[in-house]
Formats: sequence, C-alpha cells, structure tokens
Amino acid sequence: MSDAAQVLLVGAGPGPVDLMTVRAVRAVESAQALLYDALISDEAIALAPAGCVRIQTGKRAGKPSMHQDEINRLMLRLARKGLRVVRLKGGDPSVFGRVGEESAFLREHGVSVEVVPGVTAACAAAAQFGFPLTHRGEARRVVFTTARLEAGTLSGDWSAASDPEATLAVYMGGEVAQALCERMIAAGRAPSTPAVAVEQAGGANARIYHGTLETLGDRLDSHGGPVVIVVGEVAAQALGAAEEDAPVARTA
Repeated sequence: MSDAAQVLLVGAGPGPVDLMTVRAVRAVESAQALLYDALISDEAIALAPAGCVRIQTGKRAGKPSMHQDEINRLMLRLARKGLRVVRLKGGDPSVFGRVGEESAFLREHGVSVEVVPGVTAACAAAAQFGFPLTHRGEARRVVFTTARLEAGTLSGDWSAASDPEATLAVYMGGEVAQALCERMIAAGRAPSTPAVAVEQAGGANARIYHGTLETLGDRLDSHGGPVVIVVGEVAAQALGAAEEDAPVARTA
C-alpha cells in the first residue's frame, strides 16, 4: 500500500458546478478515481481529468444502489493502488452523507481521509427562494432530519417538531409529505405553521411548493426530483408565498 494512500470525501453541493467550493472543484480536477453518487450533475463529473476512473455508486433513496460495504471496500482497494480517490457526494458529506462510516472504515485500514464540505440542500433552498433558516424573534434553531421509512411507514421521534422556535429541514421527505406533516402536528406543532417543499434546490429547474403543515401534503402529490421540506415561521418569507396556492416554479 502506498504510504500516501488517501481518500477525499467531497461535497458537490446541490447540483450546479458554480455552487461547488473551489477546493471541491480542485479535488475533482485532480482525481485519479472518482466515485460519485446518483444525483451528481454531469457538469461536476466532467471536471474529472481524462484517464480518471469514474464509477457511479448510486446512493439515491428508493433506488437500487451499491451497498455501503461495497463502496467502502472499493475506496480502500483504489487507494491501496496508489490512486488519488475522490468520493463525490451530493450536498455536504457531513449531512446525511455517511461521512462518519466511511472515514472510520478507511482510517481503520490505514488510509488518511480529507473531508471537503459543500452546500447542503436546505441552505441552497433558502438562498434561492429568499428565506432564512434562522431569524431573530422567529427561529433560534435549525434541525436537520430525514423522513425515514420502516416497513413502508414513517418512523422516528418527531418531538423536535413541537419547538415553535425551531426550523425543521427534512430531507428525502417528498414521498411521505402528508404523513410527515401529520406526524409534526401530532407532536404539537400548529397546523398553521408555514411550510415549503423545494425540489431540485439550487438548480435552474428548482421548484417550490408553498403551504402549511395542514396543506402542504396535498400540494406535494407529485414531483420529479429530490425534495427538501422546510417547516417553520421562516418559510412564510419564501418567494411567491403570497401568490396563488398552485406550485410556483422559480429559476436559479
């Protein structure tokens, strides 16, 4: 094994290359082996140099993908060959990107790890559609969570939803939006709490759906891309909030 064996766990941001950090771009441009997730844009993949080994690892909710242990072993094998390995993840590696598992595995096997942060979907959605995630007098905290499914139903502890001063950013919740809203109301959040769902946050085809905990589930009955749901008083500031109830399309 090379003494310099290293893997870079790199955040690609929400999609567009111009939302990647300079460090992330440089990492991909110097990669000798690129392992990328299913939601990574073609533009980002194209940054890799000629001759770079490119492997799509999947990791998209609800879709077939490479198992995590396979990804771990593949990164290790490529690093041991002396290649500069870049594991390119959507958003930020530390936000539901399994960076802890991958880092621990690689370090246990003598491979050094560098993590390159990226813009996560909730931040991209807030910037694109003109609302904050925290706001004086309204939102003192932000909770990042996922809508986990077990046996086809929504699971998990949603007690954090009862905090009226918390903004909740829910990843991978588009398919269970109705159940998600009902669970938050049952936890104690007011049905009238503003809520938005942003599809393909940060991209030119981003789309926003406005509502409240009581109404958002009905409006988000179909979507064609990754969705982040933001719940809290700050969501009332999102662009288009005063327009008609129909979904509103916005460009980046």
